[in-house]
Amino acid sequence: MDETNTWTGMQFGIFTVSDITEDPTTGRTLSEAEKIRNTITMAKHAEEVGLDVFALGEHHNPPFWSSSPTTTLAFIAAQTERLLLSTATTLITTNDPVKIAEDFAMLQHVSDGRTDLMLGRGNTGPVYPWFGQDIRQGLPLAIEHYNLLHRLWREDVVDWEGKFRTPLQGFTSTPRPLDDVPPFVWHGSIRTPEVAEQAAYYGDGFFANNIFWPSEHYQRLITLYRQRFAHYGHGTPEQAIVGLGGQVFMRANSQDAVREFRPYFDNAPVYGHGPSLEDFSQMTPLTVGSPQEVIDRYAGMRDIFGDYQRQLFLMDHAGLPLKTVLEQLDILGGEVVPVLRKELAKNRPADVPDAPTHANLVAAKYGDQAPRQSVPNPNRGDNLTGTSPYVDTPAKAGSAFGAAATRTGV
Repeated sequence: MDETNTWTGMQFGIFTVSDITEDPTTGRTLSEAEKIRNTITMAKHAEEVGLDVFALGEHHNPPFWSSSPTTTLAFIAAQTERLLLSTATTLITTNDPVKIAEDFAMLQHVSDGRTDLMLGRGNTGPVYPWFGQDIRQGLPLAIEHYNLLHRLWREDVVDWEGKFRTPLQGFTSTPRPLDDVPPFVWHGSIRTPEVAEQAAYYGDGFFANNIFWPSEHYQRLITLYRQRFAHYGHGTPEQAIVGLGGQVFMRANSQDAVREFRPYFDNAPVYGHGPSLEDFSQMTPLTVGSPQEVIDRYAGMRDIFGDYQRQLFLMDHAGLPLKTVLEQLDILGGEVVPVLRKELAKNRPADVPDAPTHANLVAAKYGDQAPRQSVPNPNRGDNLTGTSPYVDTPAKAGSAFGAAATRTGV
């Protein structure tokens, strides 16, 4: 696996929510096909300009197109060499944990380990009944589903029973995680302390959206996560794994940036027709201006949140045309991120963990030993019989199959 541009300290990248929004300056709305192609182009360009991460949201309603992030990310993986592919977010509440386990293990394999994921409850209420769930059970669903997902990636054979799905007996999720090391998990939240608690309990990462609210709001969530991370024995609060979102629009001249971005801000489906651009920029980390203004604003995030591992930027929403988005990526990768890498590496304590990658997770688990490579063998579980026999002779194999045939009527 090529990780020649992986990160001593932090990862920088972009995320998209996959909205299809009318360009307010032209009145044109892209088709789904155009927007999907543009997103793939954007991801590939992110690698070309030296960014580390591309993350894709999950939605099941217009005006969003990304209902199957792993399909899209696998396609991008085939056309990139270094880019780490993630989600923003994967719905742990309405997706079946078994399917999440299988889909992301497969993405691990086809991307040669260049994948992780962010889990969240989602912010679209009607999605719950569409997938047979009750929004009033959102938190219990998130807790139970992740408990199962966590086990499916770490236990070859799982017996499980819960409240929200049918039981599993002798179940083996396939394929097994690459090198027997599960994808790294971030738990994403805008406002929910229980999600920070869940991330801390498992020793996973916590990703704060850091877009819609003042920094003080996210500071409280991150502080809680760090404290609970230490409480559960995973390390010091400073060793907790933190990611932040962000949002910027840049031109060489600040006035040009504001003038160009204003119609997109004013008509954006998320915050359009609300606070002014100036008020929103003051209240939240949205930064519209010169590259130096963005550097100054985001270099200061460490003073608010402590040393952290991942910084993602939203760059393509609200109808911005592809040409403009690619120009923004050129500025971000060419002028902003190289400086932020240096600034945020200064005086970074040696015991603050690097950003998670498959390579350093494998090293942490195996050291200098070769990682275990999962292969089918007789004692790995039998999803058809519901047992996990150790079949080492033809007679035992025939007996196991005979029992299954009797139960299924074969």
